[in-house]
Amino acid sequence: MKPLYALTDLDGTLLQPDATLSSYTIEVLTEALEQGHVISYATARSYTSSHAVVGQIPWKYPMVLYNGALLYDPVEGKVLDGVFMDLELTNELIQFGKLHGQCPLLFGLDEEGSERVLHESLAGVGYKQFVSSRPDDARFREIPELRCPDDIQTLLLTYIGHYDEMVPLMEAVRAAYGERIQIHFMADTYITDHYFLEFSHVDVNKGNGLRMWAKSVGCQTEDIIAIGDNLNDISLLEAAGKKLAVSNAKLELQAVADEIIEANSENGVAKYILVKMTGLPQEQYEQVE
Repeated sequence: MKPLYALTDLDGTLLQPDATLSSYTIEVLTEALEQGHVISYATARSYTSSHAVVGQIPWKYPMVLYNGALLYDPVEGKVLDGVFMDLELTNELIQFGKLHGQCPLLFGLDEEGSERVLHESLAGVGYKQFVSSRPDDARFREIPELRCPDDIQTLLLTYIGHYDEMVPLMEAVRAAYGERIQIHFMADTYITDHYFLEFSHVDVNKGNGLRMWAKSVGCQTEDIIAIGDNLNDISLLEAAGKKLAVSNAKLELQAVADEIIEANSENGVAKYILVKMTGLPQEQYEQVE
């Protein structure tokens, strides 16, 4: 059997609703990787954050991080490719946000390729919950005044807040910088009534991340199965040959998908991969587990 090439989202897709992996998913994906199938993930998370929740699986192939800004090799522990925001533009956006009463988290890489998260004193509930959910995380560093240092390559600026706080900022930034940056805006999966607003290089999206991944693993984009649940997964599915959405996915993503599989709470990704690995007929799909 030819190897599967699959790239799955994590939160809301591969992960359970409580941001954990089921033992079933761990078992299926571990077996798939051992059999030579080429499977990895494309996430808005960093390597540190994603490894904390899916590190039980022995990933062998590069992963797409920061919504497509970074391609990372987990075996060698190094960055393979990346798209970074210009230093001057980064600092302009930070100041622009401050004029609108918001100061972001700055995610970037230092000179040694290590992940860093710079921020001022955390003022909002969303920021505090986000950071407190990552205790003892050495990436985070509070500084008196947020500016991007010369030795940091910016991956993204992240704002966390209520809808009525984030939308005016998003609209103002889009009007002033719309053609120069990529904007991601979506509900936070884990912080109630909060939204993520992220600015990055204009070429950063999961679709371009998938194209980097295809080149790295030596396949064509049409060979890839892409699986997701949220708005930032639309470009991922659009770039892939086989487009899957879990049944809990946003309706906008389901409209792009070729097929709707079972929800993340029902191990939909692992079940689909097992079916493809074993060659079980589709009518037996619901019985697999």
